[in-house]
Amino acid sequence: MRQVVLDTETTGIGEGHRIIEIGCVELINRKLTGRHYHVYINPQRAVDAEAIEVHGIDDAFLADKPLFADVAEDFYRFIEGAELVIHNAAFDVGFMNVEFGLLGGYPRVDQFCGVLDTLKLARAMHPGQRNSLDALCKRYGIDNSHRELHGALLDAEILADVYLMMTGGQTALFHEEKDSDENKQQAETSQMVHVPISADLSGQLRVVYASPEELQAHETFLDLLDKKSGAALWRKPD
Repeated sequence: MRQVVLDTETTGIGEGHRIIEIGCVELINRKLTGRHYHVYINPQRAVDAEAIEVHGIDDAFLADKPLFADVAEDFYRFIEGAELVIHNAAFDVGFMNVEFGLLGGYPRVDQFCGVLDTLKLARAMHPGQRNSLDALCKRYGIDNSHRELHGALLDAEILADVYLMMTGGQTALFHEEKDSDENKQQAETSQMVHVPISADLSGQLRVVYASPEELQAHETFLDLLDKKSGAALWRKPD
């Protein structure tokens, strides 16, 4: 399955505002492929001061950037047929529909892509809790300390990690491991943390402790978690 994790930045919110940045990363069968799409766009209008405070992109920076018309076909081809994974999808898809609509000749986004809204997913999984991207990073132990301002590509990369953790997790942890021996070790260690409890003939429960080899395999697995998320939750102090 091909998915594209996507984020946009805009000149502001509401009618008349335009997209100024698009960032996408590609997932195939829940693994990051390394392919991405990223562009800044001249919106042909001023950026609201409040928006600049969020993403730091101002009019002077955008003055020499291409128009949406210049990048529309490449962008369309990158996302066509994929399931888009977007946090608060209605916002981004709404802006994308406006931009494609102004050009004419393009269908609505939901007519050539699937759309998965991770905000709706998070609200269903964590009702009554904060479900912003920053809150989800904290909840799932994902390091986003390098995120001082919003940026479309950076937010798409972070959202990919969040989405994979929300929906099963460990597939995302190993996408950087290319070597087949390492992949074999990951498969073994991911099945390892199992301390069976059984009963002897007298009916008394006995505890079978992990062997030194199993404990070492567990530490190796935590090392992989550290590499991906910054710090495995099991190793964090209370």
